[in-house]
Amino acid sequence: MQIKDYQIVLLGVIIALGCVFSTYILSKSIVEFQKLQNQSIRVTGSASQKITSDSASWTINLHTKNPTLKGGYAKLKNDSNIVRKFLIANGINEKDINFSAINSYEEFKRMPNGTVSNELENYSLSQYVTVKSTDINLLTDISKKVDELVEQDVDLTTQNVEYFVSNLDDIKIKVIAEASKNAKERAKSLVKGTNAKIGVMTSAKVGVFQIVPVDSTEVNDYGINDTSSIEKKVVSTVNATFTVK
Repeated sequence: MQIKDYQIVLLGVIIALGCVFSTYILSKSIVEFQKLQNQSIRVTGSASQKITSDSASWTINLHTKNPTLKGGYAKLKNDSNIVRKFLIANGINEKDINFSAINSYEEFKRMPNGTVSNELENYSLSQYVTVKSTDINLLTDISKKVDELVEQDVDLTTQNVEYFVSNLDDIKIKVIAEASKNAKERAKSLVKGTNAKIGVMTSAKVGVFQIVPVDSTEVNDYGINDTSSIEKKVVSTVNATFTVK
């Protein structure tokens, strides 16, 4: 059977149309896929919770200088005994008092021109006393009586009382969950008034925690861990991406 010229032309047209149609279907599918991929929204949710410290820590630094090592140790031992009695007398349990090892080093005389000579001048000794208690008001009150130790010729410096929360990890988990919920609510608010609906969360990144005094609005890129306040709050942020249907 011979194939006519017009049949060849018709076959070519059919093939060409088929290629065009298949290309259209493929391109439309790609567009729809890309459109679907781009239907997402990214928001930042936040949440906070007020917390109350349930333990406290206070550090006293005892220090002395003496021409002899023996004299320095004797003075430091006497001061540490005075501090121990002072703390116990004010209601601190002895098991909550910790004395560090004594640190000592030699100090040499300086020449008039500022250079250090080989002549020994003093031994410098120091020791840390750390007090921990769950009675944070008691420890706070005791720290304000430090002048009573100074009146007994105890050479010391002190740090501010630090306040801690024992179940902080559990609180952080709870605040993260609340921040995630807040992120979804914000996403819903952004598409409100349209026919779109918020779908599933496709990604989430937790920001650094800010533990700050209750009335503080301070934020730090590396996070804040306030230990100076009894009453404080934990603030968390969650950067989340949701699908939009």
